[in-house]
Amino acid sequence: MTRRAAIYARVSTGEQTPENQLRVLREVSDRAGWTIATEYVETASGATAKRAGLERMLADAARRKFDTLLCWDVSRLGRSLRDLVDIFETLRALKIDLVIHQSGIDTQTPAGIAMMQMSGVFAQFERAMIVERTKAGMARARARGAQIGRAPVGDGTVAAIRSLRASGLSMDRIARDLKIGKGVSQRVCQAFDREKEVAR
Repeated sequence: MTRRAAIYARVSTGEQTPENQLRVLREVSDRAGWTIATEYVETASGATAKRAGLERMLADAARRKFDTLLCWDVSRLGRSLRDLVDIFETLRALKIDLVIHQSGIDTQTPAGIAMMQMSGVFAQFERAMIVERTKAGMARARARGAQIGRAPVGDGTVAAIRSLRASGLSMDRIARDLKIGKGVSQRVCQAFDREKEVAR
């Protein structure tokens, strides 16, 4: 069965053309004997948060519209290591092979598979470092006396919520009347309601 390939090409500005990327990647597909199922071409800076072409490609990958993704270079695909690894992981989970021409990456080969696995290791390391930095930052903030997490609700506010709930007001109405967050009202009301159930 002939493999279905997809091409993802991106340029950063309207003055640039994706034609060179497309020409080379079409040749790669032809040499491999693959059929090009679709091409995703977009103009977007690497720093752009939303890339419609990339999102379309990942959605079609999930629908298994192609078996192999061809891309000119890693810089065309991801904005950062984290972004790139996320894309790698998504494609790997969907069992879609990735060929990055300039880097010589082909996940149909042992070297390409090893590269993908190493990317996963780097991603895990990056996540661990983020968690560690976050915890250290929170510890420093606590040492300075900063409030971390949800601020405690005062006894007076709790008493007022419970009183209004007992009179039959809804959680939203209590939040409006006391000018407090809906989450605070909901939390205290639900605790009050549970106590009433137990007391019955």
